[in-house]
Amino acid sequence: MNAHANAGTVLDRILEARRAEVERRKSVLPETALKYGVAAASPVRDFAAALSRDAINVIAELKPASPSRGIIRDPFDAPGLAKSLESSGAAALSVLTEGEFFGGSLKNMRDARTQTAIPALRKDFILDPWQVWESRANDADSFLLIVAALSDARLADLITLGRELKMEPLVEVHTRQELDRALAAGARIVGVNNRDLKTLNIHVETSYELIEEIPADCLAVAESGLSTQDDLKNLRCAGFDAFLIGEHLMLSPDPGAALLHLLRPV
Repeated sequence: MNAHANAGTVLDRILEARRAEVERRKSVLPETALKYGVAAASPVRDFAAALSRDAINVIAELKPASPSRGIIRDPFDAPGLAKSLESSGAAALSVLTEGEFFGGSLKNMRDARTQTAIPALRKDFILDPWQVWESRANDADSFLLIVAALSDARLADLITLGRELKMEPLVEVHTRQELDRALAAGARIVGVNNRDLKTLNIHVETSYELIEEIPADCLAVAESGLSTQDDLKNLRCAGFDAFLIGEHLMLSPDPGAALLHLLRPV
């Protein structure tokens, strides 16, 4: 299978840049050195357990910028944002670490995690096992895998490696075909991204279309375009266990207050 046959041009550019960056970094920091870093890393926090609570489980995303919006938040205080979002009820954090298109960094993830007790997901374009070792060496508790960016074999290998390092990945899909591939690879946490990778437009209907196909023994996460209490209530009733929310929080003057409002009993 050609994993990029249906990918949009924005995704293609990001993946091309990420592959080049990973190869450059691998030449400077070999996997052997990363394995020493993993041995010294902080204990893994249970990402799946955080999404399994009987509650509105929000994965609050720290995102400085995006291809669709440009700069989202500047200045960007990762540790301060993380502390505020945790105290406001976030079940977990998602921290962008891709720099060229999203303005993120591994430092942001480390700083955010240091200031909190909840799990942190590394949000990036993970294409190589080296990046999984890098994620754990930098104290990530989980990491994102985008089905549209990976072959079937590589997807399964990265899921397996994540589990060996006690990191259950969030496996992201956009279509029924991608969902089938994710499940065949053994995904246990499935994220439905409502953003179309070809156009960057958001269609929350995507979550409703795919939730019935996600097995009950998988955790289901709705991603993108969520900004109201009704969004979360209705998607939870539909069967979602957790909700990844980024731009709505990052565009708010007080992200912690915005999260409190979303989680306030109706």
